[in-house]
Amino acid sequence: MRTCVVGALENLTLKAKCCAVCKCLALPPQRIYYLSLEFYMGRTLQNTMVNLGLQNACDEAIYQLGLDLEELEEIEEDAGLGNGGLGRLAACFLDSMATLGLAAYGYGIRYEFGIFNQKIVDGWQVEEADDWLRYGNPWEKARPEYMLPVHFYGRVDHTPEGVKWVDTQVVLAMPYDTPVPGYKNNTVNTMRLWSAKAPNDFNLQEFNVGDYIEAVLDRNLAENISRVLYPNDNFFEGKELRLKQEYFVVAATLQDIIRRFKSSKFGCRDPVRTCFETFPDKVAIQLNDTHPALSIPELMRILVDVEKVDWDKAWEITKRTCAYTNHTVLPEALERWPVSMFEKLLPRHLEIIYALNQMHLDRVAALYPGDIDRLRRMSVIEEGDCKRINMAHLCVIGSHAVNGVARIHSDIVKNSVFKDFYELEPEKFQNKTNGITPRRWLLLCNPGLADIIAEKIGEGFITDLSQLKKLLDFINNETFIRDVAKVKQENKLKFAAYLEEHYKVKINPSSMFDVQVKRIHEYKRQLLNCLHAITLYNRIRSDPSKSFVPRTIMIGGKAAPGYHMAKMIIKLITSIGEVINNDPYVGDRLKVIFLENYRVSLAEKVIPAADLSQQISTAGTEASGTGNMKFMVNGALTIGTMDGANVEMAEEADEENLFIFGMRVEDVEALDRQGYNAQEYYERLPELRQAIDQISSGFFSPRDPGCFRDVVNMLMYHDRFKVFADYEAYIKCQGQVDQLFMNPREWTKKVIRNIACSGKFSSDRTIMEYAQEIWGVEPSATKIPPPNLPRD
Repeated sequence: MRTCVVGALENLTLKAKCCAVCKCLALPPQRIYYLSLEFYMGRTLQNTMVNLGLQNACDEAIYQLGLDLEELEEIEEDAGLGNGGLGRLAACFLDSMATLGLAAYGYGIRYEFGIFNQKIVDGWQVEEADDWLRYGNPWEKARPEYMLPVHFYGRVDHTPEGVKWVDTQVVLAMPYDTPVPGYKNNTVNTMRLWSAKAPNDFNLQEFNVGDYIEAVLDRNLAENISRVLYPNDNFFEGKELRLKQEYFVVAATLQDIIRRFKSSKFGCRDPVRTCFETFPDKVAIQLNDTHPALSIPELMRILVDVEKVDWDKAWEITKRTCAYTNHTVLPEALERWPVSMFEKLLPRHLEIIYALNQMHLDRVAALYPGDIDRLRRMSVIEEGDCKRINMAHLCVIGSHAVNGVARIHSDIVKNSVFKDFYELEPEKFQNKTNGITPRRWLLLCNPGLADIIAEKIGEGFITDLSQLKKLLDFINNETFIRDVAKVKQENKLKFAAYLEEHYKVKINPSSMFDVQVKRIHEYKRQLLNCLHAITLYNRIRSDPSKSFVPRTIMIGGKAAPGYHMAKMIIKLITSIGEVINNDPYVGDRLKVIFLENYRVSLAEKVIPAADLSQQISTAGTEASGTGNMKFMVNGALTIGTMDGANVEMAEEADEENLFIFGMRVEDVEALDRQGYNAQEYYERLPELRQAIDQISSGFFSPRDPGCFRDVVNMLMYHDRFKVFADYEAYIKCQGQVDQLFMNPREWTKKVIRNIACSGKFSSDRTIMEYAQEIWGVEPSATKIPPPNLPRD
């Protein structure tokens, strides 16, 4: 943990001497800068009313005008500036940092087009551009007075006065500020998003040879940097435009951070501080995954080339300032940029990375003499046909703290992904289990449940979710059991009406709402869910007179536009639904619905209505998950593998209160060692064989019998995520789900226990841990006086 400025006495004399000019000790405490290429904010109106405590007053005022507040809320576009969990986590963190009174800023890109809108046409995903800014954005304020230059390309000159990066192409970064209010504490933090603007002279050299029109049109090349969000989740695509985006946000943000650090007081832009000795005590930079990893060489470049700080001192400052959060262990998701691309786009940064890597490898070689293989594994530069820069390795060597996002994930990070680095510096590695903000994910989206909880235990849980533990006293309280069941049923009726209106499908609101909503990806195993749906269908067809627990299976999520298998999975889900939903033998006992265009505002509707939450990734692949936490706090029971945060959810609520099935991480590893053979399961399990044969024969795609050839081929011969290996345990576990659902009272008691034990999964707790154990600051419960009252 970093020492605060006034903390360690032995440092005080040194700091007082070197900062006498800037009176550093009298300046405000440390500021936190959360750098992320994604902020999946969703809608802002209702969230702002909730956090300001104005919802009832606004509702009443709008009603007096003869309007409906809900209708007004539905008009707002989602700010879809993220793909999935990583971007939504960043949004929850901003809410928590403001609620905890931390001086924190979110920095990212103001994408003109966010995550695409998903349309389902003839069962296939079709992407439409998300022109979310078409009617403007009332929540943002442009700040042209803080516009900053960002440099690309050029060459490096080594001169007697120092290193100079010259002949660069300049793009301007225009900041747009969005307020982030804390919950009823009058604290308002800022999310600053950068938009790319071409300078007036951009490419106008062309004008000198007469092509003025072409030169003006070329301005788009500069402004394309903030045009569109890359729609890949857990997959690295090495495009130059993406690297430009990553450097663009980093370069603009670091200039802003350094301007603020140098200023003598809030709002002042005159530099007074020139000594960087106390920079890490005033500035904490959190890197949300490797996307902002260029902060490390960029901070080094500014300190060494611009501010003339000694190299070793600059490296110490950089390491003490930056901290890195790892979000995935999937190899295809880790960023590895070609050296040739760096050489062209960021030549000075490439030099710095090479120098940092040399220092790092010298240290490793001294500690492990002769271990060439270790040097190769730990190098930031990966040799091969195409030399690449491993951005995760750069983050690890350039940060003072590295954390995973759930305990099991942090263990995999230490024991596998960064094993060599952990052996070198074990003190760097930490765990920070993810969380969700209870303001949006309980108070806002499920007011009925929030009200009955507040009735029983007061409103303290809104800012201290651990207080939900008090609900354990009411597990056998008949009134409370009835109230919880009633709220769930009301949410289901409301969502059923929504589905009928938007999907023209009538569903049975007393059926079990079985929901899996998340990005479509092989590792998340929507295919396992499909196989269960087919198995249920076959059981109903083989004995229509038998009594079955009615289910509405809902699957939602977007597939990356270039991800063929994910798109095939969506087509399979819609095709299965087409057959099952139109089979008169089945009736309303089973429905399969694909939820189109899943996004934050749809999540706020479906999660409170869910009975069963599906979290069924192969053990060891989902870093944490946060959807699992949203379902838990909203009263859905979880069927899941021991993966990500499911492990800690099972620990908090006791494993028997979740439906846990399938292989553990060590089982998956053992299966890898002996070799996974899908054919073996196919031959041994008749229901599995029947389902696969139906998919293969065109039963679900009569107009195109070979439609799912690729899906079947993958499952049988190339399945990295071992769907068949968990099929039998999954089907058996789903039988236990049915059994319990037939006993509504016992089901609801388990629901109450899950809600009561979900307190750990608040992003307030996560941010408190980041603040105390990584950033070295203390959250404050102090409520700032409202603007109409004088401050002390």
